[in-house]
Amino acid sequence: MNKLELMKTANEVRKGIVTAVHSAKAGHPGGSLSAADIFTYLYFEEMNIDPADPKKANRDRFVLSKGHTAPGLYSVLAQRGYFPKEDLKTLRHTGSYLQGHPDMKHIPGVDMSSGSLGQGISAAVGMAIAGKLDQADFRVYTLVGDGEIQEGQVWEAAMLASHKELDNLVVIVDNNNLQIDGAITEVNSPYPIDKKFEAFNFHVINIDGNDFEQIDAAFKEAKQVKGRPTAIVAKTVKGKGVSFMENQAGWHGKAPNDEQYAQAMADLEKVGEALCQM
Repeated sequence: MNKLELMKTANEVRKGIVTAVHSAKAGHPGGSLSAADIFTYLYFEEMNIDPADPKKANRDRFVLSKGHTAPGLYSVLAQRGYFPKEDLKTLRHTGSYLQGHPDMKHIPGVDMSSGSLGQGISAAVGMAIAGKLDQADFRVYTLVGDGEIQEGQVWEAAMLASHKELDNLVVIVDNNNLQIDGAITEVNSPYPIDKKFEAFNFHVINIDGNDFEQIDAAFKEAKQVKGRPTAIVAKTVKGKGVSFMENQAGWHGKAPNDEQYAQAMADLEKVGEALCQM
């Protein structure tokens, strides 16, 4: 995919996020929207995957460590063809396989059940170690939140990842600077994030996580790294693409009402129209 196609796809992913959360009357739109470009790049450009064979042995693995942003993962999986896009409207409904956090037993394309913050990255490290032991060539990707990295378990996992020289592991930090209680700097600042990962002997790349050229360059660079894991610290905008949600901590975990949903979809339609003119 070229940059324009990726941008158009990410915009469709954002529509799916907003639609799912609105239909559920609950969920986490802010961090799903901030990471939509990264989800899109991973599933449409970066990862060796096959929606027709979700469990193929040599597939690349993805773990959504910040599992509450499941609407973002579900939307990109639907967009990629793992299940019907129409099913996004069943998010969090009784009997739906698309619940509030990813479930590897019931959702095609989900490699790890996640939701307890701090734990997903540990699972990803375990997968990467297994890959090394099996001399397999798959790569493992995990997305953590910048609020999530306040959890100590994240750094235990990081220490083991560098000790095991896991150059088949990429940790992406969605650095949108907001968590449920407000700015991460005010709650419990993890800055400087890059220096912390460097101290754990990661190869660190700082990018604008809403810019596909920088995303593309970062993942290409990560593939060249040998003997240690990579951390991509992606500076993003919480609620990206929806005017009234952008940079608002209040949209961490609530659903738009009917009027707000219409406004959000109008915002995204406008973006889509602009991209079609390019």
